[in-house]
Amino acid sequence: MISGDRVLRPSKSSSACLSLAASFVLFAVAATGCAGRKPVAASPPPPLQPAATPRAAEDRAKGATNTEPARRSSAAREESSGNVAYIEEGNASWYGPTFHGKRSSNGEIYDMNKLTAAHRTMAFGTMVRVTNLSNGKSTVVRITDRGPFVENRIIDLSRAAAQAIESIGPGVVPVRIEVLSGGDPFGGYFTVQVGAFKDQDNADRLQARLNELYPPSTIQQVTLDEGIFYRVRAGRIFGEQNAQKFAEGLKAREGFHTLVIRLDDVPAEDGQ
Repeated sequence: MISGDRVLRPSKSSSACLSLAASFVLFAVAATGCAGRKPVAASPPPPLQPAATPRAAEDRAKGATNTEPARRSSAAREESSGNVAYIEEGNASWYGPTFHGKRSSNGEIYDMNKLTAAHRTMAFGTMVRVTNLSNGKSTVVRITDRGPFVENRIIDLSRAAAQAIESIGPGVVPVRIEVLSGGDPFGGYFTVQVGAFKDQDNADRLQARLNELYPPSTIQQVTLDEGIFYRVRAGRIFGEQNAQKFAEGLKAREGFHTLVIRLDDVPAEDGQ
């Protein structure tokens, strides 16, 4: 989930349509692109040293997909500890030594021994309570990164946070996340990621096509262990719920698997 060099390339006009069935690697999400979101109804958000982990366990955490899809509910909740601004249920993974010491999306250096997490749409600095629904254990983390860019995941925890809720071994566990403080989860600008390519020419062609239909379209370059990828994104939409509707429209019209991502002003360098 560590952010890579963000490259916003100018669009190239192209008359040829890119075949969506071939040549690009998708980081897919659930059909609506908003796994298990539970906004609090009719109420605005409030003002807002673990032991070493075997590499095999971390790899299982990054790659496991045999979990139930995220659940959705429109019900508002009020916990005994106080009001919460936003609730989401789905699957949590974790990331550790591979990304330790690399730059996070908010510009900080990722420390796997701190209680932090990556989320696709929550504002940086948001404080979130994460509860493992398998055992009831919970911890509070600060959002410092973007991700996960994987189907049916809603949050990516630091190793320390994963240890606190005992999810190191399973790798991926069902969780409930509750916003305790921070920025408005629904405000700000968002974009929709539609694909990630290893071939830059393919990314350029799709970007050019999208820029004609759904401007602005951008490309974000990221460096992962598997190599360099070019993430293609469409639109600059105000409001998370509007962005989710736009993502649903892209899926219906174009057949894309979509990820709604908050647009951040912080430049990111190095890493995932």
